[in-house]
Amino acid sequence: MTEQAYLVLLSLVDQPRHGYGIVQAVVDLSAGATALGAGTLYGLLDRLGGAGLVEPSGEEVVDGRLRRYYRLTEAGTAAVATETARLHALTRRAQSVLHAGPALGGA
Repeated sequence: MTEQAYLVLLSLVDQPRHGYGIVQAVVDLSAGATALGAGTLYGLLDRLGGAGLVEPSGEEVVDGRLRRYYRLTEAGTAAVATETARLHALTRRAQSVLHAGPALGGA
Protein backbone atom coordinates (compact mmCIF):
# COMPACT_ATOMS: atom_id res chain seq x y z
CA MET A 1 0.00 0.00 0.00
CA THR A 2 1.39 3.41 -0.90
CA GLU A 3 1.80 6.08 1.73
CA GLN A 4 -0.76 8.26 -0.06
CA ALA A 5 -3.34 5.47 -0.15
CA TYR A 6 -2.71 4.72 3.52
CA LEU A 7 -3.18 8.36 4.47
CA VAL A 8 -6.42 8.60 2.48
CA LEU A 9 -7.77 5.51 4.25
CA LEU A 10 -6.59 6.84 7.61
CA SER A 11 -8.33 10.17 6.92
CA LEU A 12 -11.64 8.31 6.64
CA VAL A 13 -11.38 6.33 9.88
CA ASP A 14 -13.26 8.79 12.08
CA GLN A 15 -15.88 10.09 9.61
CA PRO A 16 -16.91 10.29 5.96
CA ARG A 17 -15.29 13.21 4.14
CA HIS A 18 -15.59 14.98 0.81
CA GLY A 19 -12.57 15.40 -1.46
CA TYR A 20 -11.28 18.66 -0.04
CA GLY A 21 -11.82 17.36 3.51
CA ILE A 22 -9.70 14.32 2.66
CA VAL A 23 -6.95 16.55 1.23
CA GLN A 24 -6.93 18.65 4.42
CA ALA A 25 -6.92 15.57 6.67
CA VAL A 26 -3.98 14.06 4.74
CA VAL A 27 -1.99 17.27 5.18
CA ASP A 28 -2.74 17.19 8.92
CA LEU A 29 -1.98 13.47 9.32
CA SER A 30 1.33 13.84 7.49
CA ALA A 31 2.31 17.04 9.35
CA GLY A 32 2.38 18.84 6.00
CA ALA A 33 4.64 16.32 4.26
CA THR A 34 1.96 15.05 1.86
CA ALA A 35 -0.32 17.27 -0.19
CA LEU A 36 -2.60 15.56 -2.70
CA GLY A 37 -3.70 17.20 -5.92
CA ALA A 38 -7.22 16.60 -7.20
CA GLY A 39 -6.09 14.17 -9.91
CA THR A 40 -4.06 12.13 -7.46
CA LEU A 41 -6.84 12.07 -4.88
CA TYR A 42 -9.59 11.01 -7.25
CA GLY A 43 -7.33 8.44 -8.89
CA LEU A 44 -6.66 6.98 -5.44
CA LEU A 45 -10.35 7.03 -4.53
CA ASP A 46 -11.17 5.20 -7.78
CA ARG A 47 -8.54 2.52 -7.07
CA LEU A 48 -9.53 2.20 -3.40
CA GLY A 49 -13.18 2.00 -4.40
CA GLY A 50 -12.39 -0.64 -7.02
CA ALA A 51 -10.63 -2.64 -4.32
CA GLY A 52 -13.71 -2.36 -2.09
CA LEU A 53 -11.94 -0.26 0.57
CA VAL A 54 -13.95 2.98 0.22
CA GLU A 55 -17.40 3.82 -1.07
CA PRO A 56 -19.44 6.95 -1.71
CA SER A 57 -21.61 7.85 1.27
CA GLY A 58 -23.67 10.72 -0.06
CA GLU A 59 -23.66 13.99 -1.94
CA GLU A 60 -24.69 17.55 -1.28
CA VAL A 61 -24.59 20.81 -3.19
CA VAL A 62 -22.69 23.61 -1.45
CA ASP A 63 -22.42 27.03 -3.13
CA GLY A 64 -23.53 25.47 -6.40
CA ARG A 65 -20.86 22.76 -6.31
CA LEU A 66 -21.43 19.06 -5.76
CA ARG A 67 -19.63 17.50 -2.80
CA ARG A 68 -19.37 13.73 -2.85
CA TYR A 69 -18.56 12.11 0.47
CA TYR A 70 -16.57 8.90 0.91
CA ARG A 71 -16.37 6.44 3.78
CA LEU A 72 -14.42 3.32 4.63
CA THR A 73 -15.99 -0.05 4.03
CA GLU A 74 -15.46 -2.90 6.50
CA ALA A 75 -12.66 -4.11 4.23
CA GLY A 76 -11.17 -0.60 4.26
CA THR A 77 -11.22 -0.49 8.05
CA ALA A 78 -9.51 -3.89 8.18
CA ALA A 79 -6.94 -2.79 5.56
CA VAL A 80 -5.96 0.36 7.45
CA ALA A 81 -5.67 -1.62 10.71
CA THR A 82 -3.51 -4.27 9.00
CA GLU A 83 -1.27 -1.66 7.39
CA THR A 84 -0.92 0.20 10.69
CA ALA A 85 0.17 -3.03 12.41
CA ARG A 86 2.63 -3.77 9.57
CA LEU A 87 4.16 -0.29 9.84
CA HIS A 88 4.35 -0.59 13.62
CA ALA A 89 6.19 -3.94 13.33
CA LEU A 90 8.54 -2.48 10.72
CA THR A 91 9.28 0.46 13.00
CA ARG A 92 10.05 -1.87 15.91
CA ARG A 93 12.45 -3.87 13.72
CA ALA A 94 14.11 -0.71 12.45
CA GLN A 95 14.59 0.60 15.99
CA SER A 96 16.10 -2.72 17.01
CA VAL A 97 18.59 -2.55 14.15
CA LEU A 98 19.44 1.08 14.81
CA HIS A 99 20.05 0.43 18.51
CA ALA A 100 22.19 -2.64 17.72
CA GLY A 101 24.80 -0.61 15.90
CA PRO A 102 26.30 -0.23 12.43
CA ALA A 103 27.34 -3.87 11.78
CA LEU A 104 24.30 -4.87 9.66
CA GLY A 105 25.83 -7.44 7.29
CA GLY A 106 28.93 -5.30 7.32
CA ALA A 107 32.50 -5.97 6.41
